[in-house]
Amino acid sequence: MLKIAVAGATGYAGGEALRLLLAHPGYGKDFEIGSLTGGSNAGERFGDLVPQLPQLADRVVEDTTREILVANDAAILGLPHGLSAALDLPESMYVVDCGADYRLQSADEWSRYYGSEYAGARTYGIPEIPGNREVIRNSTYIAAPGCFPTGATLAALPGIASGLIAPQISVVSVTGVSGAGKKANVKLLGAETMENLRAYSVGTHRHTPEITQNLQAVAQEGEDVNVVFTPILAPLTRGILTTVTAPARGSLQDIRRAYADFCAGEPFLHLLPEGQQPETQNVRGSNMTHLQVESIDGMVVVTSAIDNLTKGTAGAAVQCLNLMLGWDETAGLPQSGI
Repeated sequence: MLKIAVAGATGYAGGEALRLLLAHPGYGKDFEIGSLTGGSNAGERFGDLVPQLPQLADRVVEDTTREILVANDAAILGLPHGLSAALDLPESMYVVDCGADYRLQSADEWSRYYGSEYAGARTYGIPEIPGNREVIRNSTYIAAPGCFPTGATLAALPGIASGLIAPQISVVSVTGVSGAGKKANVKLLGAETMENLRAYSVGTHRHTPEITQNLQAVAQEGEDVNVVFTPILAPLTRGILTTVTAPARGSLQDIRRAYADFCAGEPFLHLLPEGQQPETQNVRGSNMTHLQVESIDGMVVVTSAIDNLTKGTAGAAVQCLNLMLGWDETAGLPQSGI
């Protein structure tokens, strides 16, 4: 029986990963929950910190060290950027890294947006990108995608891949506060976020090069993808609603058919009927991406809704882990929202 560790187990991403693993059909049969690690919470009772997971309540949080993690067969890392690369986990482990350390293929882009030493690139964890599912199956270390890039990439991907959307893209994403993780920050206090909307990191957000990288991989030959990204913080606990706007290169009927064909074979992509818009409440707690396509005066507007903690982070990690370990890709991943 495999032992799967979760680093950053008391954070939002780590807790969500454990929620999904505990409901996984392989839990207790194919795998058990291994080490639960944290930083400042090491030595504390897990149930005092994450009471919503009573199955693990009496476990003790351990330090996040290489020695503790390598005692497991696999690990999901829910750590701030910069910490995963420093662990230097061996190739013999199956690792899904929810941090940013290995997402970008360009050292220059990493330096520009993160300003620290570049650690390199690993297999990127969006299975829906054409050809990427097999690469994930044959990898042992996956760089899970960021939550904003997931919503934006899956919204634009069918249009860019088909050539029916021009690669000059404006992305606006409205997000809940859990995407920032568990940390003390005045701007994330209830009094600062309730009854308020605020754009932030406009033009400089670290997920911009990741979105561009994903779409450039499927763009028409010889075309450069340009992305302008604006994130907006909303008084939500979880969820991301994204709109992608770009010039159309075909009729709405043709574009919608391309999206329908793309989504048809994807278990976690759902193109809504015409006239019905994605809503974050309908994907809450699920691994789904709901999509809608509209065309206005030669412009395409694609809307996506995801749960930033599930499909945007921990759900993507479990989806990749399923592929790596030869399990059913959908195992343990709810398609129904709460």
